[in-house]
Amino acid sequence: MAVESNLKNMSLCLLVICLVCSGLLAGVDALTAEPIANAAAAKKTSAISAVVPAFDGEPVGASIALDGVEYNYYSVSKDSSVVAYAIESSAGGFGGEIRLMVGVTADGIVYNTSVLSQSETPGLGAKCVEPAFSDQFRLWNPSEKKLLVRKDGGDVDAITASTITSRAYTDAIAKAVAVWAAINNETMEETGDEQ
Repeated sequence: MAVESNLKNMSLCLLVICLVCSGLLAGVDALTAEPIANAAAAKKTSAISAVVPAFDGEPVGASIALDGVEYNYYSVSKDSSVVAYAIESSAGGFGGEIRLMVGVTADGIVYNTSVLSQSETPGLGAKCVEPAFSDQFRLWNPSEKKLLVRKDGGDVDAITASTITSRAYTDAIAKAVAVWAAINNETMEETGDEQ
């Protein structure tokens, strides 16, 4: 004998299906939460290592507000002295936000950069991850060179047909340098030193 289809039976069946699916999703989330968090931490540690000189121990994370935006940064030390900061920075590109990890040495030189995420046009703006573009920022001294694309009067060679992406990448680095300056001023004030 078949069960008669009515609103009560259909609602009960739908409720059971929803509960089973919710339980399965919660189980999968519980099983994958830790591996996903570990992978994200490994990616961040790898990005930090790629943008700063060799260091001892573990990076020390902190954050600072600058112009109403919160920036995360990580200081790294060698022989008990801070040698560099790995600063997370971002700017709006053509296809969306470009997120970078920017390494700035204790004396304010951009040591290296690493793209954390980007959604630029493949074959054009997405070339920002290629060494042909990103390597020009290695050991970049912002006091000697302008962090602007050549089209805007600076010293950065833009990606062909991707000026917006190049500007965003450069802007993210300039923000990181400003964060470094703010960190440096804060450290000087804490120790009572004068510049």
